[in-house]
Formats: sequence, C-alpha cells, structure tokens
Amino acid sequence: MKKEGGVSYITRSSLLYKSKVEYADFCINHVEGCSHGCTFPCYAMLMAKRFGKIKTYSDWCNPKIVKNALELLDKEIPKYKDQIKFVHLCFMTDPFMYRQPEVEELTLNIIKKLNESNIRCSVLTKGIYPKDLANTNVYGRENHYGITLVSLDPNFKKRFEPGSAPYMGRIKALKRLHESGLKTWVSMEPFPTPNLIEEDAYASLIKILNSISFVDDLIFGKLNYSKETGCILFEGQDATSFYEECARIVEEFCKEKGINFHIKYGTKSTDDPSTEGIFRKKSLASFQVD
Repeated sequence: MKKEGGVSYITRSSLLYKSKVEYADFCINHVEGCSHGCTFPCYAMLMAKRFGKIKTYSDWCNPKIVKNALELLDKEIPKYKDQIKFVHLCFMTDPFMYRQPEVEELTLNIIKKLNESNIRCSVLTKGIYPKDLANTNVYGRENHYGITLVSLDPNFKKRFEPGSAPYMGRIKALKRLHESGLKTWVSMEPFPTPNLIEEDAYASLIKILNSISFVDDLIFGKLNYSKETGCILFEGQDATSFYEECARIVEEFCKEKGINFHIKYGTKSTDDPSTEGIFRKKSLASFQVD
C-alpha cells in the first residue's frame, strides 16, 4: 500500500469479475474499504476482515484506491467484452463515496472507459452523483444510476450509515439525472426490521417509496448478518412475516407507478426468477453516446 497526498493506494492483478448476485453481471470494485462506515453490519467489511484485507473497522473506513484500475481495464475489456451484458459499480465499496473526490474522479474515468467500449454500467451509491454524468457526449445514456435508501430518518443514518451522504441529497442528485433522461433506480437493501426503526416500519417504507416514485427500477431486500433481526419484533410478529408484508407493499407500489422491481432472493418465502434480469433489458446494440 502506498500513500500519496493523504490518499492511500493499492495495486491489483485483476479488476473485472463475474458476479453471483442474481440481478448483476460483471462487476468492478476499484476501491478497498469505504468511508461511509455502515454498521448494519456491512457484508463487504465482514468479507474484507475474513480474508485479512483489514483488521479493524477503522481500517475499513480509510479507503484505498486501486491505482492501476484503468490499466487493468485496458487489458480486461478486450478479454471479457463479448461476455459482458453490463458492469456493476460496486458491490464491495462505493463508487461515489461521499466527500472522496479521488474516488469520484476514478469512477468517472472508469464509466467513461467502459462506455467508450460500448459497455453499459449500473451504478449504486450512498453518495452524491456529480452533474457530469448527465453529459451524454461523454457518458452513455443507457447507464443505470442508483442510490441505496432504506430510511429517511437522520438519526438512523447517524447510527447505521454515519459517513454517507444525507438522504435528501442522494434523492435530489438522482432525480436530476432522471430529469436529464437517464435511467435511475433505488436499492432498498438492507431494509431494517421494526426493532431498529424509531417510527412505524411500514409507514417508513411507504414514505421512502413515495420519495423515489420517479425511478425506473427498484430492488428490495432484507437485512442479513445482524443478530438483532432474529428477535420477536412487535405484537408477536417475526422477521419472516415482516419481510413478506414489506415485499407485498413494494410490489403493489411498483405496479401502480410502473416501476420495474426485483425482490432480492431470500426476502420472501418464494423467490421469483422472472424479475432477476432487471438490468439486462437493454442490449449492446441499444448503447449510445451522443
């Protein structure tokens, strides 16, 4: 690991990989760690700790940028291009990490490089999207830009997503891209159980849905890896029945608003494979940079 100008850098031997997440395709994680410091706990942090990449929560919250990311893409795009439907940024870090300009700069360059090779991107952040992405002379108009949103309560953010961007800032930046004619989506995962929310959980869910009713696509999923979610929640209701009802609310809302949706596997008692191709609707032939 090398530190330059207050930013830490690492190098890797590869970057593009095929994801096992049902709605994804190829993926990139061009940063190790995340300054958002989510405490759900964060699956990516747990994996980094398990495989010895970090030792502490503090290590995770001090991200390290993959310095040779663009060089790796130059080698790997020709290798995988015929197999790629789209590339997701990111499952194990955040591509537009809040108040991390070096991360944002690299992410923009990665999206540009992929788009120049006629490869679409799906992007997910708890940060703020830059206005640059609306420039379809540089970035493809078929990219999908998404935010993670599981609450609108500032106290919840302070407890579980301390370093992330404010909720309304995320929504405003996403809506700006949507109004520019770009595809937008929301990941409501991991949605917290009622014992972790100060207000009524169903009311919270509906409030969030109403705040992002403009989006094209939505993914909903349960909270995993937390000992607190296995307890009795309220009025004898357990986590299983709670998520069944949440999924029903999400499905009905999306159908009413014309939003494409996918309920993450394991959230309901019965999974629906017919919705897992939520980001595969566009072919490479439909890709366009103006």
